[in-house]
Amino acid sequence: RGCLYRVSDYIDLKRKVMIITDDGVPLSYAKTVQEQCQKGYIHIIKQGEESKSLSVFQELCEDLLSHGFSRKDCIVALGGGVVGDVSGYVAASYMRGIDVIQIPTTTLSQIDSSIGGKVAINLEHVKNIIGCFYHPSVVLIDPETLKTLPKRHFVNGLVEAVKAGLIYDASILDLFEHGNPETQVDEIIYRSLLVKKAVVEQDEKEQNLRKILNFGHTLGHGIESVYGLSELLHGECVAIGMIPMLEDEA
Repeated sequence: RGCLYRVSDYIDLKRKVMIITDDGVPLSYAKTVQEQCQKGYIHIIKQGEESKSLSVFQELCEDLLSHGFSRKDCIVALGGGVVGDVSGYVAASYMRGIDVIQIPTTTLSQIDSSIGGKVAINLEHVKNIIGCFYHPSVVLIDPETLKTLPKRHFVNGLVEAVKAGLIYDASILDLFEHGNPETQVDEIIYRSLLVKKAVVEQDEKEQNLRKILNFGHTLGHGIESVYGLSELLHGECVAIGMIPMLEDEA
């Protein structure tokens, strides 16, 4: 907790740093990081799935180019899953790869999407159809940033923790069934990340075991696309996608 104010303790900020965030994240978070940089620039994109697009990808690349970013410089992805995905794909592509630091600010990104190396953008309402595997240099998770997260988005991200409990570590489910997710969110985040870490280290490119992380996502992504990647949140669609697989016909 509080690592947002100590980013310079963990990464080299004595270079050009592009802080990519969205208009749903408090601007004070980006400024907190910028104040720790020698040459920090803030680029704000629109909140929501529509920012995972070729046009936003181009916009970000052009901004990096205009400020003369080199392979020695870096991107800080400060926000939720959308910011992490598009920033990661930009980092993977610009000059064939520059450092990206993930600072997730939502339960969804802190629990799941900030690690694992999947980065992508959408095309014609098809989710994550353009992307690659590109791991962040560092992931800094500050649960204090969740204090400004709307309740719906807080619950939305917890779905990924439930998924982790169902597919790999049942002890995570105990935190939901017998505990309080709001007061035990640090433990939920930690245990969920251990699940993803264990799976990805065994199957980085999703040839076998890693496919279990897609539980609920096959139907969930389809539901997101039907609703134009806008009306329902990712976690809500994943939850709907898991339900048919959990029915006990006996």
